Amino acid sequence: MLLSKRVCFLGQALLLRSRPLTLRSHMELAGVVSVLERLAPLALAESWDNVGLLVEPSPPHQVRTLLLTNDLTEDVMEEALRVQAQLILSYHPPLFRPFTRVTMATWKERLVVRALENRVAIYSPHTAFDASPHGVNDWLAKGLGDCSTVPLTISVGDSFPTPGSHRLEVTLPEGFDVSLLTELESLRGVRITVQPLSPGSRLSLTCPRKALVEVVRLLSAVSGLRTGPEIVELQKPPIPQTGMGRLCTLREKVSVATLIERVKGHLKLKHVRLALGTRKTLDSPVASVALCAGSGASILRGVEADLFLTGEMSHHEVLDAVAVGTSVVLCEHSNTERGFLTELRDVLTQHLQSQVTVLVSAVDKDPLQVV
Repeated sequence: MLLSKRVCFLGQALLLRSRPLTLRSHMELAGVVSVLERLAPLALAESWDNVGLLVEPSPPHQVRTLLLTNDLTEDVMEEALRVQAQLILSYHPPLFRPFTRVTMATWKERLVVRALENRVAIYSPHTAFDASPHGVNDWLAKGLGDCSTVPLTISVGDSFPTPGSHRLEVTLPEGFDVSLLTELESLRGVRITVQPLSPGSRLSLTCPRKALVEVVRLLSAVSGLRTGPEIVELQKPPIPQTGMGRLCTLREKVSVATLIERVKGHLKLKHVRLALGTRKTLDSPVASVALCAGSGASILRGVEADLFLTGEMSHHEVLDAVAVGTSVVLCEHSNTERGFLTELRDVLTQHLQSQVTVLVSAVDKDPLQVV
């Protein structure tokens, strides 16, 4: 009986060992990137920004753990290696200006070296998430209380026409030489959208700004033309609720002091910097707030609001705001962004269908502190 039990136990052990090990769920890097780009389309990013997939290990590259950070420092890279992350999403792009070499000489070069050596991809959404609905600025606005929000600058669609495109229309005269159409189409970026059928018909074409002068010259030289071409500058359609910054209108007015406490609670800060607008006090009512996560001076400039909320502004930009009665609350650059990562973690976990473990960095922090 004892021998029989041993044989049975051994058989079960061999059966278990013969079964394949169950690996953690994962997703291919391309699939994760596709989800990230759907949440924050790269076309929404500012033209000066460097967004998207910045470091890509050779394929195939499976992502089991994704680490979120506001800034990718060497400490965060060490953390990523400890948690065995295959992808780091760094809100700020760690690679911004072009490298002429990749060595161990500077900390940003070392990040690239460590990432590639350990097969860790790096992705940055930055201003794409600044502009996105339900992105960083909408998250920041949640700290104000019940309010309605609209973007301070409006994003536009990325479909044709390209920026600076123009549409030209002209009524063709008798005896029009159709060979001109071939000459027009040979110009880079020119598209004839309506072909002339007979004298008196309407010729319509689009062209980029660079070709505009030459197109006008060719059309104006057409013999018998009664009037010159009509020119319309084409604009891309705006995308509702999408763009940089937010203008927030509070449902009920609150004092400057109350609003500051709300912001500190939302951002989990003990201190913020305050510049009261001219003739304003802590008890002054606030009905509207213009905000921009990060460094928002260029977005907030000229906006009419009771209070500006951002991470940082220069001394003179603060003075300009104060002079017109606008109070300014500064929270330091990354403090207005970092808290969004917790919300992003939950959103990504849902959109990645829990196939990827999404973590928020525990060592990422603002480089400045009050002492």
